[in-house]
Amino acid sequence: MDLDEQGTPAGVTPLPDRALGEHPGALAGLPVDWAALHRVLVVRPDNAGDVVMLGPALRQLRAACPEAHVTLLTSPAGAPAADLLAEVDDVLVASPTWQHAGVAPAPDPAAELELVERVRAGAYDAAVLFTSFSQSPWPPAYVALLAGIPVRLGMSKEFGGALLSTWVPAPEDGLHQVDRAVHLLSRLGLPEPDGTDLRVVVSEAAREQAAAALGATGPYAVVLPGASCSSRRWPAARFRELGGLLTAEGLHVVVAGTPKERALVEAATPAGGTALVGALGLDGLAALLEGAALAVTNNSGGMHLADAVRVPLVALFAGTEEEGQYAPRSTRAAVLRVPTACSPCRAFTCPFTGQTPDGAPPCLDLDPRAVAAAALALTERSAA
Repeated sequence: MDLDEQGTPAGVTPLPDRALGEHPGALAGLPVDWAALHRVLVVRPDNAGDVVMLGPALRQLRAACPEAHVTLLTSPAGAPAADLLAEVDDVLVASPTWQHAGVAPAPDPAAELELVERVRAGAYDAAVLFTSFSQSPWPPAYVALLAGIPVRLGMSKEFGGALLSTWVPAPEDGLHQVDRAVHLLSRLGLPEPDGTDLRVVVSEAAREQAAAALGATGPYAVVLPGASCSSRRWPAARFRELGGLLTAEGLHVVVAGTPKERALVEAATPAGGTALVGALGLDGLAALLEGAALAVTNNSGGMHLADAVRVPLVALFAGTEEEGQYAPRSTRAAVLRVPTACSPCRAFTCPFTGQTPDGAPPCLDLDPRAVAAAALALTERSAA
């Protein structure tokens, strides 16, 4: 075996030295021969926006192992976003127990073993486990271990024995989620990616789907009133008022959402606007956003998608999360929120909605006129 001056096998990326105070088990193990990897499992079983934010790290990974087949293990909600990332070759969809929120279901050992066997069937030679600041890599690491994957990489504040073949000490919690994912690979010795901006691939078929759903129109604004939980949603009536203000400035307002959001979309659509309920897949929504003059969203997957296609964006950002962890950075954006003492609460439902006339979370008690002014400034229009 050929070795370099440091005694590292030729072609293998050496691991960086541990920082003072980091666990002695961190960054242990042989360096990874990235170029020799043939089948890589990337794990991020989260929502669509989380998958979109993984893009820069996936570009970093792809540059290190350009010939590898990359599979993304993600949730049913995240799977459609994988089709928008050029670096992903195929998707393994799962709803693992370690991602379930709320009351724990009854134990189902057969389902757990089935996931192990599905992963084992992929014959992966490496697993890269990406997690948010509040998630642990150890459950998916155990699945990867049981599935026989020899190289298992992740980051954590806690020591988890040999479940990970190499583990990276987690960065501080406030780091943006894009940078957090890049941090993992950078600490493992990979060069920085070609930028940390979000990018998605929008197909011509998706553009045709969006055009057919939209119909003939001039400049338009896309409004996405949905979010994964009620604590992140600006009230529908305020979206409707905002839509009226944008319409008065010459923008056709398109309000879009999933079939489950039908009532919300219809309530948020202003007179003369277009309501698109379940008319587009995530790729079609990306195309719709790509052609828009403006987008207005909550802190949602739609926000990250709008960021990725570079549409001017107003993000109504609830106090559930720290702005610096998730805010849009790839496009011209105005991030609006009301400072509150309870932020970041991480809550799915807000206990203080009784403090506002229409039940808005206090952190989203934003005047539609102020939102319209911010939106029109991004489009270089001005309210009358």
